[in-house]
Amino acid sequence: MTATGNYAIHGGVSGRERLRVLGRVMAAPTAALLDRVGVHDGHACIDVGCGGGDASLELAWRASPSGSVVGLDLDGVKLQIAREEAARRGVKNLEFRHADFREFAADAAYDVVYARFLLTHLSDPAAAVQSFFRCLRPGGMVAVEDIDFSGMFTHPPSPATQRYIELYCATVRNRGADPNIGPRLPSLLIDAGFDEVGVAVVQPVGLTGEAKLLNPLTMQGITDAVLADGLASQAEIDQLVADLFAFAENPYTLAGLPRVVQAWGRRPASAPST
Repeated sequence: MTATGNYAIHGGVSGRERLRVLGRVMAAPTAALLDRVGVHDGHACIDVGCGGGDASLELAWRASPSGSVVGLDLDGVKLQIAREEAARRGVKNLEFRHADFREFAADAAYDVVYARFLLTHLSDPAAAVQSFFRCLRPGGMVAVEDIDFSGMFTHPPSPATQRYIELYCATVRNRGADPNIGPRLPSLLIDAGFDEVGVAVVQPVGLTGEAKLLNPLTMQGITDAVLADGLASQAEIDQLVADLFAFAENPYTLAGLPRVVQAWGRRPASAPST
């Protein structure tokens, strides 16, 4: 995705670096989700809204040697970086496509559809999940991960973090999307026709390390959107970023990221396309 349209977080090279941190923080929870789904050799997979391709690489490793993965995104800069990284690693079963999944004609072509932190930025997530259903072969699996910003916390309470939460949620809602979509994921899957729907909740948290750094990095990432919406001045944003970094660097403070809800389901073997 890009920083245009519904997406509130800056894309491009700086956006890729933030996603690199996010990918490392989410590596273990995402691996556990893919274990649940059972991605394995021979599967055809699609990573919708793949960003920098971190999850795409995980899918490619699991689907190799005979399976394949398509990473789909609208941010051409991130995709080119992802292509170069995959080439350096010698990954042969992964391709990245610059395309809008809502216009992507791939009916019943995949065994696994995966999306991480995509639906929260869409004005019509139900339509997106229905497109996931159509992309799957009968019996195929969907796996989605998304945020519930209302579950974010710090100890001790941090005024800078509270203001960051307010600004983040406002920018997302101003674009017609939902910063707290996580708990809606199971019902979205059920309504789209999936069965065997399951759910889990994870929450990266830390006293030190990259989990704490994501708050100031994301505040930096939404600066353009916050300014465009007139929600804060550049001076306030600069102070917030400085305060958030200071909080992250203090080993006596605890920061929990937004709750992450994971949901998965299966397209029934006998179900028609919706």
